Formats: sequence, structure tokens, C-alpha cells
Amino acid sequence: MDNNAKALITQQRLSNQILIGDPLSDAAQVVEWFGAVQAQDYAGCLLGVGLRLGNSSVRAVEKAIAARTILRTWPMRGTVHLVPAADAKWMLRTLTPRVIARSAARYRELGLDADTLTRCRDLLIKTLQGGKLLPRKQVYAALEAGGISNTKERGSHIIGHWAQEALICVGPHQGKQPTVALLDEFVPHSRDLQGDAAWAELALRYFRSHGPATIQDFCWWTGLTISEAKIALELNKTELQQQVIAEQPYWLSAAPRSTDAASPRAFLLPPYDEYLVAYRDRSAALDPAHAGLTGNGIFSPILVIDGQVVGKWKRSISKGTLIVVANLLRHLNDDEAEALDSAVKRYGEFMGMPTTMQVVKD
Repeated sequence: MDNNAKALITQQRLSNQILIGDPLSDAAQVVEWFGAVQAQDYAGCLLGVGLRLGNSSVRAVEKAIAARTILRTWPMRGTVHLVPAADAKWMLRTLTPRVIARSAARYRELGLDADTLTRCRDLLIKTLQGGKLLPRKQVYAALEAGGISNTKERGSHIIGHWAQEALICVGPHQGKQPTVALLDEFVPHSRDLQGDAAWAELALRYFRSHGPATIQDFCWWTGLTISEAKIALELNKTELQQQVIAEQPYWLSAAPRSTDAASPRAFLLPPYDEYLVAYRDRSAALDPAHAGLTGNGIFSPILVIDGQVVGKWKRSISKGTLIVVANLLRHLNDDEAEALDSAVKRYGEFMGMPTTMQVVKD
């Protein structure tokens, strides 16, 4: 793929991913726009949502979780995501059966047979019913008291399994601990989509927020088959459009957002941000030669300038100051360096802390 094709793809993705252009007004809108936001790194998902909001703070994003408009669960790829609370049940019903089936061998290794999982289900209901929001450690303790061992990752697999089965979900944090709740009690009212209609809704949200993207990207993100994805695209033929770039068909909204934005623009993206993780092919934004140095663009926090990955970053806190260490893959010109300074300042404002930056180069 040549540089012109990469620039066309990434500029549109920056806009459709709400990284440039008009921000959204609240965290629930961001998550609904995307459909789902990968969220096993809790601090990272808060930042990822906050970057799509105007003048946001980490507390503002957490308030949406506390208000039960968004929640964390395991809808796709066996991985934790933020999803709109009202959509959690139909997403789980649509996407998790194949994930659960693929987990069968791991369950056997852990001794989690059908009878044991049923006992876990009964204990979880007994422990959480009545609207309780209990820290995960307390839930593990209840399982242990009921004769269910949590060693060798059994506890996390039990929680994940029954979240995928739409029994429980992750609630707001208490201190540094996530809480667990019964999904039906946490979200008593929800949408009901099934079959083709559910596939179509997933496709609409994915391609409007992640486009231009390929059908292979969509199947990677959701776990749907190519044939299911084609049905979903056909059902959205008035809402989505095809665009051929470098002889490859891509899909995006028929009414994409404006790509007009000042350049250069820099972003401190968290690990697992949708800008990189949501695509099977990440080469438009990440030079494959740099994949190893940046955790494939997903496992490490990354620096992005005008759509291209230019390094990674990490943070530390010393005497009340947030220190951002930027590890650059290349030299930045003066305008790019100024854009990076602005991104670091914005991160400090999001965290509510004074911030300083150190720059190193590989």
C-alpha cells in the first residue's frame, strides 16, 4: 500500500473514530457510536473514550459507568469491552456462543465441567441477587466458600463465562477493584435484536466508526463469518458505501464525517485503542517494521501523528506530577513536536494533574 492510500485511509479513520472533528458530548454517546470499545485495560479504556470527548476528565467517563449507561462485559473475541448497557444482552447472545464453544478445551483443563459451572452459576446468583455490586475479590471468596477453587485462573474464567452467558457484568470500580453484578438487575431494560437484524446493527456501528475498513476487519472485530457479514452489509446498503483503495474494497458510512482538521495532530493513545486493535490489517497506520517495537500497535500505549504510529509512551507519577516518557521511532519536526506537547497537555487535563514530558528515541 502506497503512502497516498495510507493517508486516505487514516485521515478518514481519524475522523470517523472521533479523534479529529467535532467531539461527542458524553461517554455513552462514544460507546454507542463505536458499538463496543475494547476495555481489558481499565485506565486505557477510560482514556480512549475521553479522547473522543470535548474537555473531558477521567471522572466524567467513570460517571457514565456508575450511571449504568455503559458497562464492561465479554461480548466478542473473549475480551472485555465497554458496551452500551441497553445493548449488552443482544450483543452477548449474538456473539458469544462461538467464543464459549472455543473455550471448551480450556475449561476441561481447568476442571470446569458443566456441573461445576452450574454450581458456579447458582453461587453467583445467591451472592449477587438483590442488586448487590460486590468487588471481584469478594465474589471469588464466595465461590471458594461454596467449594469452588479459584486457582490457576479458574476464577477469571468463571466470571468471563457467566458474563458471556449474560448472567453477570462488570460494574463500577470500588477503589481499584471492579465490581460484579447480575446483568438483569444492573440493566433491567434493554433492546432486543436477533439474527440478521443484530448482524446489521453491528455492521452499521462498526463501519460508521471504523471505516474505511474491510469485511475481513469486521469479521475479525465481531467473530462473524464472511457470509454473515455479507448479509449485514446488504441490509445496510443505503447506510454504507464501498470505496476501493489500492485495489481493495473498503466500507464506510454513506455520510462520513468531515476530515478537515489542522495538521499535524498528535495523540497519546492507550493500549488496545480502537484506532489500531479493531483491524485485522493495521498497516495503514503502523509500518510492519515497527510492529515489534510498539507491541503491534495494541499492547503498548502508542503515539500517533496525523494517523501514523510514530512511537510509544508510558507514564509515571512523581510528587504529584504526571511524567510522560515518549519513545520515538523517528525525528519530529518543530510542528510535530508542538503537536505532541499539546497532546501531553491534554492528557494531563484529562487526568487532572500537572504533566511533563521526556523524549527518548530508539
